[in-house]
Amino acid sequence: MGIGGCIGLIVVGAILTFASDWEMESVNLDLVGLIMMAVGGIGLAVYTSIYKRRRTAGAIPVVEEHRRDVL
Repeated sequence: MGIGGCIGLIVVGAILTFASDWEMESVNLDLVGLIMMAVGGIGLAVYTSIYKRRRTAGAIPVVEEHRRDVL
């Protein structure tokens, strides 16, 4: 799951929790929204930590090479 999916889960969860007034007998939509926001937040934290580690581990050192042309 990428950053877009995590942010999407957070947004949909917030809409279900705070902006909807639907009532269902078998499903508590407030709880579903809170779970979706929590999963999106955890996914975002995991994704950024993996991305940060991958970015620093793959750094290639810069090597300068000087050439002298001999005629």
